[in-house]
Amino acid sequence: MPTLTGVGRLTADPELRFTQSQKAVVSVPLAFNSRRLNKQTNEWEDGDVFYIRGTAWERLAENVAETLARGMEVMVTGEIRTESWEKDGVKHERPALLIRSIAPNLAYAVATVSKDAAGQQNGQNSGQRSAHPQQGQVQRSRPSSPPQDDPWAVDQQAGYNEPPF
Repeated sequence: MPTLTGVGRLTADPELRFTQSQKAVVSVPLAFNSRRLNKQTNEWEDGDVFYIRGTAWERLAENVAETLARGMEVMVTGEIRTESWEKDGVKHERPALLIRSIAPNLAYAVATVSKDAAGQQNGQNSGQRSAHPQQGQVQRSRPSSPPQDDPWAVDQQAGYNEPPF
């Protein structure tokens, strides 16, 4: 299947649900557009827009639901597929994206990355949530102080405000 890697925006909040076998699945509506600078007017103009519904499974699905929200710009990679269904005797098709990785654009968000304990167990936790922050989880507030064991931390109380190198 063809692979898509690009920068898009969420057009709605991710929708998390669970299958009958308790596998997490999230639906992520995405829009990709070709924005460009008009050199004559020196203003940005939106070009064509490509809308696609992305789907992620298991731990990635749960992390997406916890981390991302409507309007966020994300970098996403996945496989393009065709969804098919029949309604009232009419067959319908649309493109869909099976998401393999997705992350907020750090030009517009602050993220604190921590290890995902369940992810280190190969995601075999059957939908159970960890009490620890998720890998890549965007925390909307900055931490009040750096971790004690961070050698790159800036320690203004000790009288220096540059990293120790």
